[in-house]
Amino acid sequence: MTSEQKRRQCRVAKVDSEITWDTFLSQAKNQGSPVVVHFSASWCMPSVAMKPFFEELALTHQDILFLVVDVDEIKEVTSKMEIKAMRIFLDDQRRSCGG
Repeated sequence: MTSEQKRRQCRVAKVDSEITWDTFLSQAKNQGSPVVVHFSASWCMPSVAMKPFFEELALTHQDILFLVVDVDEIKEVTSKMEIKAMRIFLDDQRRSCGG
């Protein structure tokens, strides 16, 4: 499978609003699906570098919902989740997964 085909199958969902955030989390909870969130920014080079690895994880672990939140675009979610630094990964229990 080419990298382009993998990108098309990517299961990372981009959060584009607080409503989308709430919808994704509600659906995951109802389905009993774990969630991993990548809080990133286009100006943060470590975050940008992590993108392909995050996408690969999403392809490998299709039972997990992978979300990406741009901290500059979706400030309501960033504030709600108390994100203070870049390249933060949280699971659905709000535990940091590294970064």
